[in-house]
Amino acid sequence: MEGIINTIGRRKAAVARIYMSEGTGQITINKRDLNSYFPVPTLQYVVKQPLTLLDVLEKYDIKVNVDGGGFNGQAEALRLAISRALVEANPEDRTALKKEGFLTRDARVVERKKPGQPGARKQFQFSKR
Repeated sequence: MEGIINTIGRRKAAVARIYMSEGTGQITINKRDLNSYFPVPTLQYVVKQPLTLLDVLEKYDIKVNVDGGGFNGQAEALRLAISRALVEANPEDRTALKKEGFLTRDARVVERKKPGQPGARKQFQFSKR
């Protein structure tokens, strides 16, 4: 790998743009440390999943700009971006990441509210009488 690898990951309304370079395993999200940005251990685990799977946790420095969505969506968008960057760095890792489903963009998003209804699917109460 030479230079900086730049990839993007999306989930729901969240967009994560990452810059990955060889380093010591430092993950910086919006100029904050991973542990301070995602204080919940499960979200830290989700972000580190592709790195742990390939055993390269201490090999790369990752700078992230993430916006939109909530914590869960941001963590999963970041996981996709990191997976894509790892494949760009080492194409042989693709099969392992694909098998775990880390390279699949989860396309589910919130359905829009429709006019004449209180929500996306819910309808106002109806009575024939």
